[in-house]
Amino acid sequence: MYGSARARRRHAAAGVRQGIATGRPSRHNAVMNDPITRVPGGWRLPGISNLHSHAFQRAMAGLAERRADPSRDGSAARNGHDSFWTWRETMYRFAARMTPDTTRAVAAQLYVEMLEAGYTSVCEFHYLHHQPDGRPYAPADAMSAALMEAAHETGIRLTLLPVLYMTGGFDGRPLSERQRRFGHEVDAFLRLVDMLHAREGDGLRVGVAFHSLRAVPEAAMHAVLAALPADLPIHIHIAEQVGEVQDCLAVRDARPVEWLYDHVDVDARWTLVHATHLTPAETARIAASGATVALCPTTEANLGDGLFPLRAYLDAGGRWGIGSDSHISISPVEELRWLEYGQRLATGHRNIAVAEGSDSVGETLLRAALAGGAHATGFGATDDAVVLDADAPVLAGATAGDAADRWIFSGNRPLVRDVHVGGRQRVADGRHLDRDAVAARYAGTIQALLSA
Repeated sequence: MYGSARARRRHAAAGVRQGIATGRPSRHNAVMNDPITRVPGGWRLPGISNLHSHAFQRAMAGLAERRADPSRDGSAARNGHDSFWTWRETMYRFAARMTPDTTRAVAAQLYVEMLEAGYTSVCEFHYLHHQPDGRPYAPADAMSAALMEAAHETGIRLTLLPVLYMTGGFDGRPLSERQRRFGHEVDAFLRLVDMLHAREGDGLRVGVAFHSLRAVPEAAMHAVLAALPADLPIHIHIAEQVGEVQDCLAVRDARPVEWLYDHVDVDARWTLVHATHLTPAETARIAASGATVALCPTTEANLGDGLFPLRAYLDAGGRWGIGSDSHISISPVEELRWLEYGQRLATGHRNIAVAEGSDSVGETLLRAALAGGAHATGFGATDDAVVLDADAPVLAGATAGDAADRWIFSGNRPLVRDVHVGGRQRVADGRHLDRDAVAARYAGTIQALLSA
C-alpha cells in the first residue's frame, strides 16, 4: 500500500522528525534551555503543540454540565453518579448532528482560538468518519477533509490522526447505533490513511490513532501496525477511567498499559493519551519506552477522570505534552497550571513539577510541553513563534528568570500578542487575522446545530 517512492518522499521530508522513530531528541530541544526570551516589545517563546483534540466537541462545551437524566442515561445517572460514561451520552447526541460543513465551521473557530492562545499545532484525534447511519461519505475522506480545510484556512499546523474504532467493548460487542459512524474495518481504514497521506505537506502530517483497547481487537491492531511506515505517529486513549481498567482486567487479565506493553512494541512513535490510572511499574515502563503521554488536565478534571502520577513520571524521565481534548478550555496556560495544581491538591505540597537544573515550576512545565509536543506531532523543530505582551500589567518588571512562572501562574488575562506559524503572522495584537469571518460562520452553525 505504501510504495517505495512514497516512503522515500516521507523519509526525505522527515528531517528533524527523526526522533519519532529513534527516540533521540530532535534539534528542537536546543531551544528548551531558554523557553522564553526577551524581544523588543514582548517575550518570545516557541509555538505550543496541542496533542489531543476532538474538534467537534468544542460546539458542545458547556452543554454537558447538568445532572444526567436517569430515564435516558443509564444506571450511573439513576444512582446519582454522573461520570465520563454519562457525559458520553451527550457527546453521542451531539456527534450525530455533525456534517462536513458544520465540522469545518466548528474546527475553524476552534483553531482560531488555539492560535490566539499560543498553540501553533494540533493533533486531531478524528473518529467522526461517516454519515450518522454508518454509510461512508463520497468521497470517504469528507470529514477528514473538513478538518484539513479548517487548518489550512486558519494557519494552524495539523497532525491528523484518523481513528480506528471497531468494537463497543473489551468483550468484542458490535458498535452501537450511535457509534456506527465511527467504525471501520481494517482494509477500509488503511485505504483512508493512504488517501490522507497523499495530501501531506508542510502544514499537515498524518498519523494514526487506535481509539482505545476496548475499541480495537488485538489482531486488528497488529494488522494496522504491520501495514504502516515505521516513522508514523501513533496515538491511543488508554487507562483514562477506572471502569476501563476494571473491564480490561476482567476480560484480558491485565491492566490496559500493562497489556499494551506486553503485546505491542511501544516506542517513541507512540503517544498515550491520559494514562491516568497507572501503577508505579507502568509509569516507569512508559517513561523507559520513550513514548509521550498527552495530558489534558482541564478535560480530565471536567470528566472526573483522576490525576496522572506526574512526580513519579518526571523522576523516571518521562516525556509528556498537553492537549485540550474536549475543549472546555482553550488555553495552554490553564492546562499547565492545573497540571501542577492537581498535584498540589493531591499531595498537600507546593512546587511539584520542578526539574534538575531549574527550581522554576513554570520553566519546567513549559520546557517539557514544548519538547514533548514537538516530538509527538511529527513536526519536530519549527520556526513558529508566540510573543507575549510585555506591557501587560502581570508582566511588569518580568525577568528571564520569572517570565514563565508569571505567564502561567498570574491569572487568566490573555497575554498572547502575536503568533507566527511557518514565518507567516496569524495573530496580531491578540486577534487572529480572520477572527470575525470565522466567528460569524461559527455562530450561524451553532444556531443550526442547536435547533436540529
